[in-house]
Amino acid sequence: MTRPLTSRPAVAAALTLGIGLGGFFDGIAFHQILQLHNMLSGWLPVTDLVSAKTNMVWDGLFHAAMWLITLLGVALLWRAARRGDVDFAVRHLIGGLLIGWGLFNLVEGSIDHQLLGVHHVVEALGASAWDYAFLAWGAAMLVGGWRLARPRP
Repeated sequence: MTRPLTSRPAVAAALTLGIGLGGFFDGIAFHQILQLHNMLSGWLPVTDLVSAKTNMVWDGLFHAAMWLITLLGVALLWRAARRGDVDFAVRHLIGGLLIGWGLFNLVEGSIDHQLLGVHHVVEALGASAWDYAFLAWGAAMLVGGWRLARPRP
């Protein structure tokens, strides 16, 4: 007797990968390439070598956490692939990635940008429309991902 196909393990793995990849995108694009903010730049503005080095360490810790989350996503994907009852439809994988990335943006944007003020999307502007755009982008990815990944009758 075979079990019916389930998408949950594939979506869970993709969601976890989406959190990690969303974090990597944020760190690489906003922290390193565009240099719009650093992990602690709202609390410790980069005005000298010591503050730059402190922010760099915290950016590294952030990237290490994202690496571990991505590694967990790979392990979940590997585990799901070994099961015979997992539906690996592209919509489940892309939907899960979008849900995870959207969750990353919503949680990180709500806590770091809004609640704690650890940093803002564009630190030079402080709290600005960019912080709300970051949240809106996350919400749009989450809703779009959910619409893709949800079970269909």
